[in-house]
Amino acid sequence: MNSYKLKQGIMTSVLFDRRTDRGTITSENPADIWPDWKGPAETWLFLAAHDDDIVTGAGLTFLSALHKGVNVYAGVISNGRMGYCTPEQRETIVRVRRDETLESFQYLGLPEGHLYQFDYDDGSLALESGRRFAVNPDDTRAICGAVGIQNTLTWLIRKVRPTRIFVMNRLDLHPDHRIVNTELSISIFHAQGDIWPELGPPVPHLPLLYEYPTYSDFVSPPAIRVRVSGDLAEKRLQAIAFFKSQLQIELLVEGVRQAGGNEYLHEMIFDILPPGKYDSLF
Repeated sequence: MNSYKLKQGIMTSVLFDRRTDRGTITSENPADIWPDWKGPAETWLFLAAHDDDIVTGAGLTFLSALHKGVNVYAGVISNGRMGYCTPEQRETIVRVRRDETLESFQYLGLPEGHLYQFDYDDGSLALESGRRFAVNPDDTRAICGAVGIQNTLTWLIRKVRPTRIFVMNRLDLHPDHRIVNTELSISIFHAQGDIWPELGPPVPHLPLLYEYPTYSDFVSPPAIRVRVSGDLAEKRLQAIAFFKSQLQIELLVEGVRQAGGNEYLHEMIFDILPPGKYDSLF
């Protein structure tokens, strides 16, 4: 395994596994595992409904990308307003969770300026689907005079121009997770076209898509496994612990700890119905 020695003397390593029709391919070289590898131009965008989703659902993949020199970005759609666990937290939770998020991603090693935090209220993201012009010019969610998750994601995709996007599982228990997954697919369609030019120039290539789980199983077995050494697995656990306002976080940490240094990803297919697909059936 490709490894280097940290100052503390810990050996850090990352392995990728990919299931194929001919068996499983294992390599320390991401170009052997991830299709259409772009080398230094590889840019990965991790999307989440909530601030702690990425580190809990795809934290090892996130760390492995940083370890391999990938350009990494993170986008968090909601502000955590409904994440208060005590009456006292109700008025302060947005500020507290924003601070916790910054600390957690800094600890993970995300470069400054690569974290995008948006201001949609969690717990009701289904009400924020689509795109519409902002009624209030001071709306903190507004980008180029419009609001809605499709507006936000189309702008973000054109801004970051990722080669790969990682998003929460379409079957996850939380409705906020499912709506971000759904809104992403149509936003990619928008981002590669000429619609809404004020949101930036169209992306030249469709990014490849991957789902990560937080609560529920995938729609079909995953194709990719990420394996990391113990120091990176522990770093992910420490990054989760920054979310101290979430009083149930210890239960989550314990579940992640049991999973060890393994993480699984499901490849999504961006599939537009081709003309004549069903002609042979009739």
